[in-house]
Amino acid sequence: MTGFAFDAAYQGVPGAFSEEAAGVFVGGDARLLACESLEDVIHAVVTGSAAAAVVPVENSLAGAVPGAMDVIAASDVRATAEVVLPIRHALIGVPGSTLAEVRRVHSHPVALAQCRRLFATYPHLIPVPAFDTAGAAAQLVERGDRTSAAIAGRRASALYGGNVLLADVADRPDNATRFLLVTSSAGRPAPDFRAGWKTTVVCVWPNRPGALARGLLPLVSRGLNLSRIESRPVGDVPFEYSFLLDIDPAPDVSALSEALDQLRRGARVFRVIGHYPAAPGPRHCRDPDRPPQAVQAVGVLATATQFRTRRC
Repeated sequence: MTGFAFDAAYQGVPGAFSEEAAGVFVGGDARLLACESLEDVIHAVVTGSAAAAVVPVENSLAGAVPGAMDVIAASDVRATAEVVLPIRHALIGVPGSTLAEVRRVHSHPVALAQCRRLFATYPHLIPVPAFDTAGAAAQLVERGDRTSAAIAGRRASALYGGNVLLADVADRPDNATRFLLVTSSAGRPAPDFRAGWKTTVVCVWPNRPGALARGLLPLVSRGLNLSRIESRPVGDVPFEYSFLLDIDPAPDVSALSEALDQLRRGARVFRVIGHYPAAPGPRHCRDPDRPPQAVQAVGVLATATQFRTRRC
């Protein structure tokens, strides 16, 4: 027990991939809070309803999850761990339905983007965005609409009584999503930098020629590699952008510390979003029946897969 009402919050409903990631992070007896939006997930952490939030930030096929890093960067939270989860999508219909009957396919927009080949192969299928993969499957079965299907995991199909029409409909078999575990940073000291850990920062540089190139020089000059860079509008200044940087683990912690100090001095806005153990990448996730590597985070060891959940 952590003293919080819930151990972790996630976006979606039971059977969602975010729920599966939460189980990897916080364990089998965790009390999970299912939320409708990523804003609700972060709000649960900021207000103290949940000890942590599970946020999908990028997919190996579809790229960045829209809005995920925006809501993290705008809140008083910190990333403390990550996991890369294999994602196997199925096309799910209502009991007794057939693929020939289906015309509309409902799922989260990022999941739909991971299954473009499905829609190219079956051009009569129309993608329809939904708030969640498992939620789309649950609503589909509840409606009993034989002309609709959902893209979700097999576990969601089993939970809600769906009918798997097609298995493994993602564009690639090594499809994977990276999730961050996020906790409140209020009143907590800055993280101690460690060798072998990943670092995520956000920077805003003045909008003038060469600003980005000069801004990244502290990393380049010390041999530090960026595994991801994402630009987002800052909102308060038109056409000025913040840059979210994922810095690969540094063998030399002093080089990382020096680089971050120089980034801080050169940027109009600078913030460390998180410093956390790096999870194995998608190459370790080719066998989707192999569970992701357990991650040490916020004082609990991730181990199991059965949860108690409640909607917020």
